[in-house]
Amino acid sequence: MNNNTSAPPEVGATLQRLRLARGLTLEDLSRIAGVSKSMLSQIEREKANPTIAITWRLANALGVQIGELLSSEVRAVDLIRVVDAHEIPTLPGSHAGYSLRILGPMDLAGKYEWYELTLQPGGELASQAHDPGTNEHLTVVTGTVELEVGAEKRKIKHGATARYPADQNHAIRNAGKTEAKALLVVVHR
Repeated sequence: MNNNTSAPPEVGATLQRLRLARGLTLEDLSRIAGVSKSMLSQIEREKANPTIAITWRLANALGVQIGELLSSEVRAVDLIRVVDAHEIPTLPGSHAGYSLRILGPMDLAGKYEWYELTLQPGGELASQAHDPGTNEHLTVVTGTVELEVGAEKRKIKHGATARYPADQNHAIRNAGKTEAKALLVVVHR
């Protein structure tokens, strides 16, 4: 009995189409999704079927629903893609009194990244030096924060933007008594 519905979906062509539409190389997608380049190549050539975990990682990295990756039907790309608040990944740094919402798309990670940073009173986001030439742009939306870059410290007030080299150790602290929010843009060279 030859029944096509019992065969697993062929995701290779769909994966390749979605990857190329985003201008990503196999290496880019491998880094973003955390899936080896050789595995991606095998999937795209239909030599391997991805596990559910790998499919989920790939869908997230490409910014699509898992069903779209498993479907061979070509969907028109939405001109406007809205990402609802509950879909935005958040890095909870509750131990250090901050939370970082990842606003930028995963396919730009390593080039341009932007975040919403929330700091509780006494909270701190401390970062090791990023790659040479990396810069950050920090706009304070509410409250006041203290920025430390290398040996220099500055207070950044509500509405102000600080631009600084991020290729040295740096920290953003909330020394105030109320929550502080900021938008953080990281530009890699």
